[in-house]
Amino acid sequence: MDDEPLSEWAKRRDERIGRLRAVPLVSGDGPKASHLNPDSPRAIQRWNGYTWEPHGTAANLAEAQRLLHPRDERPPTAPAPEPQPLRAGRGRHRKPRPGE
Repeated sequence: MDDEPLSEWAKRRDERIGRLRAVPLVSGDGPKASHLNPDSPRAIQRWNGYTWEPHGTAANLAEAQRLLHPRDERPPTAPAPEPQPLRAGRGRHRKPRPGE
């Protein structure tokens, strides 16, 4: 029997362990989409492989996004390409002038 599909599934499952998500703390049956109520506090939850467990809190959506997606502060490894000025001539995609 081939255990390859099962081991691939287990690998994908284990990669998700430790993933964080932010859930708005709103009362009632109101909308719970992350972009709504940006000033409401958020519960930060962590996936343990079986269920989402409490991990922390954030004061608002902006703080939650900073916790979930920290910026990479390392400088870029490659220099930005220098802009190239337009070359002289008409170019092959330009309309020909009348009489050309």
